[in-house]
Amino acid sequence: MSERKLSGNKKCEAKPPEDETAISPAAAAPADLFHTAADPSLTEDLALSLLKRADLHAQVIEQLARNASALKSRKVKVALASHPHTPRHVSVPLARQFYTFDLMKVALAPSVPADVKVAVDDVLIARLKAVTIGERLTLARRASGRVAAALLLDSEDTATAIAVPKPAGASKKPAARRSRVLPVALDNPRLTEALVINSVLSPAASAALVEAVARHAKWSRRKDIRAALLRTEHVSLARALEFSREIHAAQLQEILATSRLPEKIKNQLLREKLV
Repeated sequence: MSERKLSGNKKCEAKPPEDETAISPAAAAPADLFHTAADPSLTEDLALSLLKRADLHAQVIEQLARNASALKSRKVKVALASHPHTPRHVSVPLARQFYTFDLMKVALAPSVPADVKVAVDDVLIARLKAVTIGERLTLARRASGRVAAALLLDSEDTATAIAVPKPAGASKKPAARRSRVLPVALDNPRLTEALVINSVLSPAASAALVEAVARHAKWSRRKDIRAALLRTEHVSLARALEFSREIHAAQLQEILATSRLPEKIKNQLLREKLV
């Protein structure tokens, strides 16, 4: 055997063996995963790698949620709350610690169970009055349908005064206000017809909301939404006449029986229908 081959063999033998204790989460056994989750020196990268396993057992997740070192990472907290097997009693308290857009991310994650999404949405909705106008606009555009519907009813800091020149001696009546959030929320792709109807019929619905829905290119064409608008007190006579034309007389009478429209408008609609 040549010296070159012997030299090559020696180099191979001299290569240090791999660390047998370094087990990747993808190849680890359940017991190993549990010990990994409990390791106080667990790094952010290893914790995130662990949470990428869709088959991760709830007990391992609960152990990871008790790992104070791992929970120092915001990314690990979000991944924990977003895992499909994270128990609700772990994910919901975690979510209460999140920033606005982390809450939105968890609520929209496909892996999150439906009941947890509802709970996370509720946390986010409860915070709407505390978020900035910029955050509201982003939520109106990108958040879940439930959050968008809540923004339809939330008037806190969502309107901006329209600058209208006033002649000298004119009344100091406050200028009309135009919502910046309403049109964005109405265009949210996750907003549903049922959510729009619930918002319109809510006691908290404003005249601005009713008018915005009545003018909206998509929602104003829906028959059920038109019927809901006719039950409110804020629809103008012109809009009411337009919407009532496609409704049968018997159904219109049923709608108007529970409508909050002024009696004068109700009578006008019925007269037009009977002509």
